[in-house]
Amino acid sequence: MAQLLDDAPQRAADPAGTEVQVLQAVQGAAAGTAVVRAARAMSLFGEHAAGWLTIGAVGALVDAPRRREWLTAAAGVALAHGASIGVKRMVRRPRPHDPRVQVLVGTPSRLSFPSAHATSTTAAAVLFGALIHKPLVPLLVPPMALSRLVLGVHYPSDVVAGSVLGAAVAVATRRLAQRGTR
Repeated sequence: MAQLLDDAPQRAADPAGTEVQVLQAVQGAAAGTAVVRAARAMSLFGEHAAGWLTIGAVGALVDAPRRREWLTAAAGVALAHGASIGVKRMVRRPRPHDPRVQVLVGTPSRLSFPSAHATSTTAAAVLFGALIHKPLVPLLVPPMALSRLVLGVHYPSDVVAGSVLGAAVAVATRRLAQRGTR
């Protein structure tokens, strides 16, 4: 971390360099630990929002009185994931490819911005959290966002943007659902 502070003037002129330094610091702190194994498991769970969509489907199956709400939440997660893919295709930012950053998991595309994992996780945390009346965002979003850095597949700005996009889609989903029930 001292290195990050010492290089502040250079980072201001090279923002991508700053993001690589953050990735190096995160990977250095997590190297050889259970954190990497957990990050890989989270990556698999979040791939194409499959884990979150499964939770929504299971919720709809076991909670018949709120089936519509569970399905609406799952639809919001799917929309958020789709939105992240659309933004990725427009922005076309490549994933980290600096030799100082280890890529520790495979990815379905070479595009980085925004993180679809951060997007769908944030949407799921907002929507499922509202449904079960629990604050899931602080519990779910930081670990998923950090996992993307640990694995070297996203820059920090990718996960921040993904979280913002996921929250925006979740809020829009909730507002549309509330209008539909009036």
